Amino acid sequence: MTGIGRSGFGRRAALPAALGALTGPAAAQPAPRAAGPEIAEMTWVAVRDAVAAGARTVIVPSGGIEQNGPHMILGKHDHIVRHAALRIAAALGDALVVPVLPFAPQGRLDPPEGNLRFPGTIGVTDDAFAGMLEGIARSLRAAGFRRICLLADNGASQRPQARLALRLAAEWRREGTRVIAVDRYYGAIAEQDAWLRAQGETAASIGTHAGIGDTSELMAVHPAGVDLVRLPARPEDLPALGASGDPSRASAARGEALLAMRVAAAVAQIRAAGGG
Repeated sequence: MTGIGRSGFGRRAALPAALGALTGPAAAQPAPRAAGPEIAEMTWVAVRDAVAAGARTVIVPSGGIEQNGPHMILGKHDHIVRHAALRIAAALGDALVVPVLPFAPQGRLDPPEGNLRFPGTIGVTDDAFAGMLEGIARSLRAAGFRRICLLADNGASQRPQARLALRLAAEWRREGTRVIAVDRYYGAIAEQDAWLRAQGETAASIGTHAGIGDTSELMAVHPAGVDLVRLPARPEDLPALGASGDPSRASAARGEALLAMRVAAAVAQIRAAGGG
């Protein structure tokens, strides 16, 4: 499978000879932790009372454990989407956030393709991913939530997430429960890439996986997960290590600007959907 995009699996990656553990000092300070209620940190009484008080919106973030070149940790998606979900909740003002679902589709499992060719990547089938999301959504509906927002950071998660949202939304339409696949969050990658090109970057320097964009985002929210020292001296050597573009040009400042675009797109889509 090819062409998933910047947050999916790479297009030309080959197996690396070895992948060491990330070490070394972080290149930047983390972005301020976004405010937002996390269900896992609440008691059931607190959740019940929040719903009764009008907090009927809940965000269900999903990430993925996958290779991200020699310079980023496997949990890149999880850190980014958790931070984004909390910022979205804070902007909405009445939303709760569930823990990040860390397992996502990664393509064919046997024989492995894409990121699954690299040690540490964990993939599940589309059906397994959608099944987990469905159980989560049905649990949240039973708790009284009426606007359930599915927020996937991984490219291969977009289609099964969208299909599930359509099916559950149709099933629960009469009772007023909305299920939203917040696809504009992932779709904001096009806006991000346009912004980077306006800053002088090219498609080649931006890359399609573990390049400037997602490296910058992780630097903004979890700088300890990035070690640019591990990049090869020549960007053209990156595809064999699972990445593309020129992530040495990434920065926390760029990451904060890029994340703001994704958060704004998600908030606008959720608000436009109504309900809650």
